[in-house]
Amino acid sequence: MDVLPILLAVIVAPIWIIFHYITKWKQMKGISAEDEASLGDLRTSADRLEERLRTMERILDDEIPDWRSRHHDKL
Repeated sequence: MDVLPILLAVIVAPIWIIFHYITKWKQMKGISAEDEASLGDLRTSADRLEERLRTMERILDDEIPDWRSRHHDKL
């Protein structure tokens, strides 16, 4: 009876598969340069939108001083 195929199937193959996926997991652990660039673009867009919102609130505060209280009364 040949023991080598049994040893490969029972011991070596599972260990190889485990180490293979550990290596893949470690490679995916970090963020890619493309993802980092996308996050930077999203951050820039969010900052611009936040500044626009502040500007709109300042305009509304000047034009309609009680707009905040009227809005909260409807909620």
